[in-house]
Amino acid sequence: MLPLTVMVLLTAGCGTHRAGDTADVYRRSGATPTGISTPGKPTDFPCFGESPKPTASTAAATPSSTVPPTDHYAENHGFRVPIPLHGQSRCDGLTAVKRVKSALEPLRRRGDFAPDSVRNALTGLGYSAGKVQAYQDGSAGVGFLIDIGASPWCVEGTMSSEVTKADAFGGYPDGTGCEPPNGGH
Repeated sequence: MLPLTVMVLLTAGCGTHRAGDTADVYRRSGATPTGISTPGKPTDFPCFGESPKPTASTAAATPSSTVPPTDHYAENHGFRVPIPLHGQSRCDGLTAVKRVKSALEPLRRRGDFAPDSVRNALTGLGYSAGKVQAYQDGSAGVGFLIDIGASPWCVEGTMSSEVTKADAFGGYPDGTGCEPPNGGH
């Protein structure tokens, strides 16, 4: 009987304290309660060989409308948006992208768009053959995906007769590796 009484008292509450009172006090004062961490924005800094980016004006960053969008496509497909890299990981990703582009540029100039040639060039950089994918991308191009394997850390891109594109990212929100997930939430 005693445990039941204690349970009823705990769930009923006492006094005049209402949910949110403490948060309101801290919000008004600008302080953070001790023991509670607030998430910070990831820090980015210029990487070697990169010039600092100009800061965007606040007018450009302010949304023009406060009406929520009626189309939920972006919200429903957010699981397919790659996770960006920040800090030193971003710098390491930019270095990997430069190495990949440099290795593929001779193939692009020769017009060699065979997936096997791309895979061989990428494994020649030291990436594991089991972690490198290369595939035909349209009639005159090739796509590639490299799973670097560090929590995940990925390089993806395409090569066509005009240009080689590559980007480094940290996997997907609902995925466990570099492959885009098949379904979301």
